Amino acid sequence: MTYLSRIRINPLRAESRRLLANPRAMRGAVMGGIPDAPQGDRVLWRLDADNPRRPHLFVLTSAKPDWTHIVEKAGWPDADGEHAAVRDYAPLLDQIAVGREFAFRLTASPVQNTAAPMSPTPTQAARLAAAADSDSKRVRGFRLGHSTASAQLNWFLTRTARWGFDVPTARTDAPAPGLADSRTADDARNTEVGTEDAGPARDIRITASRRHSFVKNGKGPRVTIQSATFEGRLQVTDPAAFVTRLLEGIGPSKAYGCGLLTLAPLRSRTTLQ
Repeated sequence: MTYLSRIRINPLRAESRRLLANPRAMRGAVMGGIPDAPQGDRVLWRLDADNPRRPHLFVLTSAKPDWTHIVEKAGWPDADGEHAAVRDYAPLLDQIAVGREFAFRLTASPVQNTAAPMSPTPTQAARLAAAADSDSKRVRGFRLGHSTASAQLNWFLTRTARWGFDVPTARTDAPAPGLADSRTADDARNTEVGTEDAGPARDIRITASRRHSFVKNGKGPRVTIQSATFEGRLQVTDPAAFVTRLLEGIGPSKAYGCGLLTLAPLRSRTTLQ
């Protein structure tokens, strides 16, 4: 059985500040709530901090979790309300069908692979120098995060077919009479090369973009993640592929809060089903 949890975080407590600042620390807290997780099981989580006074932690698990330790150390243990909501995920999965539309939210880590980074870090420069001195001259590719909104959107929109859904055209009103043909000759000459045929706008937006950098395992190599939060409307095209992405996540850096795709009815735009 699969469960989706939503945990309230109190941002004023010391333990909360530690968890909110470090994806590795948050991952440790998440894993501490799943005593019977199967070996190799993928646990997806996401921190929604768009309201800094009321951040929420979302977690998808295949075993029923216990979030008492997070509520006691980083929540409001004596306050009214539901501190940690845990819901069966099966009713949502039963709704997945071709053509079904949902509102969605996803925090992902858009990346590209390259053998020649433009501004290599000291570690990358050392690898390049070592490869140059070796006989093979072959360099294993570097995974680099996309930092611009256009590159992040392109990364997302060029992969939705394999993930089992499409992002429909944005629902906008028709232009007023005369405005549709108001583009002047100067406008055409000044259009940026490569954007002339961008096509109709899709129903998607980036609501947050962050760069995380932390030391792995306390004294290991430094990990750097560039993440983007996407929100919008999607339409299911391949239910099997779509369910796989819901359960296994999207993109890299899943251990550090990326990859969890959550859905909501289009009208309510609430996240937890």
